[in-house]
Amino acid sequence: MASSPPYPPYPGAAPGGTPRHPHWWQRPAVRYGAMVTLLALSGLVILALVREQTGTRGFLVGLGLAVLPVPLLLAAFRWLGRVEPGPWRNLLFAFAWGACAAALIAIVANSFATRWIATTTADPAGADTLGATVIAPVVEETAKAAAVLLLFLFRRRDFHGILGGVVAAGFTATGFAFTENVLYLGNAFGTDQLTGGSGIASVTAATFFVRIVMSPFAHPLFTVLTGIGFGAAALAADRQRVRRVLLPLAGLLLAMGMHALWNGSATLGQFGFIAVYGAFMVPAFGLLTWLVVWTRQRELRTVRTELPAYAVAGWLRPAEPFALGSMRARRLARKFAREHGGRPAARAVAQYEAYATSLAFLRHRGRAGKAGADFVTRERELLLELWRRRAAARPALEHAARLTAPPVPYGAGWAYGPVPARWPAQGQPPYSAYGENPYRR
Repeated sequence: MASSPPYPPYPGAAPGGTPRHPHWWQRPAVRYGAMVTLLALSGLVILALVREQTGTRGFLVGLGLAVLPVPLLLAAFRWLGRVEPGPWRNLLFAFAWGACAAALIAIVANSFATRWIATTTADPAGADTLGATVIAPVVEETAKAAAVLLLFLFRRRDFHGILGGVVAAGFTATGFAFTENVLYLGNAFGTDQLTGGSGIASVTAATFFVRIVMSPFAHPLFTVLTGIGFGAAALAADRQRVRRVLLPLAGLLLAMGMHALWNGSATLGQFGFIAVYGAFMVPAFGLLTWLVVWTRQRELRTVRTELPAYAVAGWLRPAEPFALGSMRARRLARKFAREHGGRPAARAVAQYEAYATSLAFLRHRGRAGKAGADFVTRERELLLELWRRRAAARPALEHAARLTAPPVPYGAGWAYGPVPARWPAQGQPPYSAYGENPYRR
């Protein structure tokens, strides 16, 4: 019968092996329940506010039109995160926070600030302009950044780098833009009902063209800058505390600045809006798209570079690092598993790929001197998760490697890292090659 190396003791364990019981507010069920309740209440309140402003018909029209770009945006951000896909619960939280909590904060805070400025200055038109160009960017980007911050603080194991920040920010901003578009399109439809507008010349058609056709990426583009800041902070070592604080703040300030420029372009007239859109927004979108795609390819190279050490130690087969470092090979592996073992086998292969990627990133941080004190514990956990899924994953990955990866010479991985003191017996998992973190500085 196969055995496995013993787990390290739980850090919070008391003498004698009895774990300490957490306080009631520290229990996962309490935290999840509180967060779900908060988001549900925010959703109900924002639903009532939007329906009050747009009317029932306007709300339904806005909802139907605003939902159109959502699947495309979510699929694009999910594709970017396919190298190391995060749990769906994190992504659902980010989207729900943007659509409910962040949107509610923005509506309440923006309305209050604009009314206060209008009352103080006795200039309603100036208050609206100031609210759109100064107040709204600060309030909205801060509200959206809160979701990324919560994931950064409480889901660090699922937040490994720039792409993790980009995906979390993208889902949050997509949810926020969805709710905002429902409001704008619903109000535009209400205006058309009062003025008799219809067809291409209607306010609804113009609003749809500007917000859904021309700039569905606007809010995600702003908030992605914040996500990049948090992702860069996640790559910093634990001792680099100043950097871990300043990078997210820099990303947030850039997001606010870009948002303010975009909102301010509406006050410059038709040609000012087009100039800002063509000279700034489109190039910025192209640059950030190139950056995240380049980062995605770099992460795949990290997988191909770091995993051969574990193939040498016996945890992986020699061809697996090459298959795991190719998105095409990963797809072929999941397809092979689904055809020969059904959906459970395909799910096991997908989990194997995710755990192997996390392991590669963990080793990469260790080599750079950025691994935390739990390096050995986390490495052992990931290795054992791979070992449990090897029966479904290894045949699929070897099949994919034969179709995509170049041949691997025997012994090619020996230069990548230390080897175990002795090879495992038949059917047993290899012994970890790392009794302690060899990269800690």
